[in-house]
Amino acid sequence: MKPLVPDYIANLTAYPPGKPIEEVEREYGIKGSIKLASNENPLGPSSKAVEAIQRHVAAIHRYPDGSCYYLKEKLAERLGIPKSRMILGNGSNEIIELIVRAFLRSGDEAVMAHPAFIVYQMIVQAAGGKNVILPLKNFTHDLEAMAGAVTGKTRLVFITNPNNPTGTIVKKDEFETFLNRMPEDVIVVMDEAYFEYVSDPEYPNGMDYINDRLVISLRTFSKIYGLAGLRIGYGVASEEIISYLEKIRQPFNVNSLAQVAAMAALDDQGHVDKSVMINSDGLSYLYVELDRMGLGYVKTHANFLLIDMNGDGAKVYQELMKKGVIVRPMGIYDLKNYLRVTVGLPEENKRFIEALKKVTRG
Repeated sequence: MKPLVPDYIANLTAYPPGKPIEEVEREYGIKGSIKLASNENPLGPSSKAVEAIQRHVAAIHRYPDGSCYYLKEKLAERLGIPKSRMILGNGSNEIIELIVRAFLRSGDEAVMAHPAFIVYQMIVQAAGGKNVILPLKNFTHDLEAMAGAVTGKTRLVFITNPNNPTGTIVKKDEFETFLNRMPEDVIVVMDEAYFEYVSDPEYPNGMDYINDRLVISLRTFSKIYGLAGLRIGYGVASEEIISYLEKIRQPFNVNSLAQVAAMAALDDQGHVDKSVMINSDGLSYLYVELDRMGLGYVKTHANFLLIDMNGDGAKVYQELMKKGVIVRPMGIYDLKNYLRVTVGLPEENKRFIEALKKVTRG
C-alpha cells in the first residue's frame, strides 16, 4: 500500500501552540494568570479598532471585500506606493506560504537562520523544498554565511528582522553587502513583524529595498497594533512578484472585521506611540531586575526578551506556570536553557520578576 503522504509531509513536526490561560488555570487550580508567551501587545487593540469592529459586526453575513480595496488604499497612501505592489493575507504567515508555493519547486532550496521563525522550515518542507539552515552568530543572522550558502538551487532567503526569538537585528551596511551578493533570481524575504518597535538608526527598513531588487517586505497587524486574534498581515514587493502571489491567493482570505479594524488601527498613532513607550519602559525595568538576579539575556529590538536560565528552561517554565505566569520555553529552538518572555504591562512585568525570583531561589 502506498503511503498517504510523501516523506517530507510525514516527517514534519507540527507547530507547538502555547497553552491557553484557561487551561493553565484549570490544570494548576489557580486564578488570575498572565500570559507573556506570544509577543502580543499587552495594551490590546486600539479603541478605534474595537469601535470599528462593533460598527460592522452586524454585517458578517456578507462576504468580505475580496480585494481589501479600502485597506490597500489606506496602506498605499501611508507607504507611498501603488496598491498593485501589496498583498494582504490571513496574517503574514499566509503570505509566507504563498511565497513558497509560488516561487519554490520541489527540490529547490531556501536559506534561513536558526533559531529564527520556525514556520519557514515547516512551509518549505511541506512544499518539498530543502531547508538550508545557518546558525546565528552572536544571536544574530550571519548574513555572510547565509550569502555563502546560496547556490544555483536557491530560490528564497528568509531574514527575520528583528529576529524571533532573539530580538536582534541585522544592520544596514551588512544587509546591503548581503544583497549585493544575491543572484538576480533569488528572492529575499524580509520578515519585519516587529519593525515598529525598532529605534536603531542602522535598521534596514525592508521598504527601502523593494524597488530594484527581488525583496519582499512582510508586515503584520498582530504585534504593535494588537490585532493578533483577527489574523491580518501584508506584503510589499514589485508588481511582478505581487501579481504571482495574487494568482494563488484564495478569495476572501482576509475577513471583513480584520479589514475594518486594521484601517481604524492605522488612524490611531497615539496607540502605537503608547505601545512603544510601554515596551521601552518595560524592557528597562526587566534589564535592571535581571542584572540584579545575575541572569543573562539578549538585548532586544522587539517586544520580547530571551533570558538565559543557567539550566533547564523548561523546568523554570513549568514552575512559573504553577504561579500563574505563562512564558515560552525555547526547546523547539534548540535553546533549552532559555525562556522567551513578552514585555507586558508594568504590573505584569513585576509579577513575572517576583515569580522568577521565587522559582530560581527554590
